[in-house]
Amino acid sequence: MSLVNMDPPRSSSEVNPNAQIRAIFRDGSGRLHLDWPVDQLEEAKADQDGTLWVDIYNPSWNLSQELEELLCRVFQFHPLAIEDAVKDTHVARVDDWTDYLYVAFHSIDFDPDTDTVRLHEVDLFLGKNYLISYHNEHLPVLDQLLLNIQRDPDNRLKHGAGHLLYHVLDMCVADYFPAIEHLDDAIDAAQDEVFENPNPQTLQAIFQVKRSALRLYRVLAPERELLNRLARDEYPLINAEHRVYFRDVYDHLVRIHDITESLRDLISGALDTYLSAISNRTNEIMKALTLVTVMFLPLSFLTSFFGMNFFGATLEFQSWFPKYLLFGGSCFIMIVLPVVLYWVARHRGWF
Repeated sequence: MSLVNMDPPRSSSEVNPNAQIRAIFRDGSGRLHLDWPVDQLEEAKADQDGTLWVDIYNPSWNLSQELEELLCRVFQFHPLAIEDAVKDTHVARVDDWTDYLYVAFHSIDFDPDTDTVRLHEVDLFLGKNYLISYHNEHLPVLDQLLLNIQRDPDNRLKHGAGHLLYHVLDMCVADYFPAIEHLDDAIDAAQDEVFENPNPQTLQAIFQVKRSALRLYRVLAPERELLNRLARDEYPLINAEHRVYFRDVYDHLVRIHDITESLRDLISGALDTYLSAISNRTNEIMKALTLVTVMFLPLSFLTSFFGMNFFGATLEFQSWFPKYLLFGGSCFIMIVLPVVLYWVARHRGWF
């Protein structure tokens, strides 16, 4: 595998010295070249019986002059198509430019620390005997595809560039299943926390998972339409016998879409359960506070009533007995009455 660093651009507005290109070429005789020189791409493109895969990793948002000249001069891509590839659109699409197809697709992964689905766009140019992949982020799926080509070059490159496009899309879609499993585990963890100890952090986690599921759902809808078009529409650059492979990827996307729908239902259920748990907790707290208020209400009455000036000039007992009788009776009532009220509340199941 050859990683060729592009020369630094001449102007400051075209800063992109870190762009990397790797070219894999299977010539017409069946020989595999894993380190095909970039300056010989025109020769590989001219081999109509060969299959060329050029992977371009451009970590910068700017496109260097050398790289743009390469795409325009060797492959005759339209500037608008190149501009679409440079800018992340986050919407899957396929454009037919007659001599080549432009495909925007996404690979995803899941950050378990933040419960966030991360999108990684890959832009593909499919020609008669070549496939160009362009991405601004490192994509492990393309590295894995390269390893698969090294192990079995005939199965990946023998059937042409259209079949290679299928492998790229299939591996991108295969990465969706681990992300969905992580998302499902995050939902289960949130549900368990709802039943054990619901708190504001639980609500934050639920909303984070909900945003991730919604983002995944928005990506899947256009991608499903894209695979449906590749599987059913007639494109001269895709052999008719290869459409069944794209239909297989389309079936996988339909399955993932259905799973995402069920995940959204689970998230909505977890949110409803959280709100119910918080509401029940609030009711229990209010019930306890109300019971305490009722228990001490008679005490407040007694202390207020007997706090009047019974022993003053207007109401004076001649002996100590009425005084201590009233004092002892009041204390007895203040002790017994809350206990009786508590027993009645427990007996009737109020808390």
